[in-house]
Amino acid sequence: MIAKAPVPGRVKTRLTPPWTPQQAAVLAQAALTDTLETLTTVPAGRRLLVLDGEPGAWLPPGWQVVPQACGGLDERLAAAFAQAARLAPTAPALLVGMDTPQLTAPMLAEPLAAVRRAGVDAWYGPATDGGFWALGLARPTAQLARRLLLGVPMSSADTGATLLGRLAEAGLTVAHLPALTDVDTARDAREVASAVPHGRFAACLHALDRTPEVAG
Repeated sequence: MIAKAPVPGRVKTRLTPPWTPQQAAVLAQAALTDTLETLTTVPAGRRLLVLDGEPGAWLPPGWQVVPQACGGLDERLAAAFAQAARLAPTAPALLVGMDTPQLTAPMLAEPLAAVRRAGVDAWYGPATDGGFWALGLARPTAQLARRLLLGVPMSSADTGATLLGRLAEAGLTVAHLPALTDVDTARDAREVASAVPHGRFAACLHALDRTPEVAG
């Protein structure tokens, strides 16, 4: 998983307004915590958090934390795969972001099960805004990750299409994961909270909506 520590002013800046930087950080922590807890229940040989910042009490047991590389998001994603390949050279690697607290364990456990992995070279999780929320490689290497990711325009409507084109050019057989909405804007946050109304993220959003800064 790749993430930023939930520090006010450094995360979820597109949520301000309507929320303050402190409130946006609270929502970011809720999304981060929900996603980490879900991923903790998915069978895996190793759980790696590639973090920009310092871990906090929100980090569950069983996760190894490594710092993010410098550079643009394309470079940091490629470096995360390179780190995973160094730690477990023969294992598949799936990279997930912190922006999809509606993620459920079956969305990953079923398509990544050993019986379903035969013949699959990569896993791709599309985001509804044209980006992607997950990318997996059956045989990750630093070279392959750089070939796939460097130069891909991030945070644009063409991000996912460009990445899919790179995967096709590399001759990889791709398994598609469900499309999910990234929490980038207030509208996204409300949509996701409605989809998972009993989660921590939804409870946090509804609590913030009752504060004077947002409601008033």
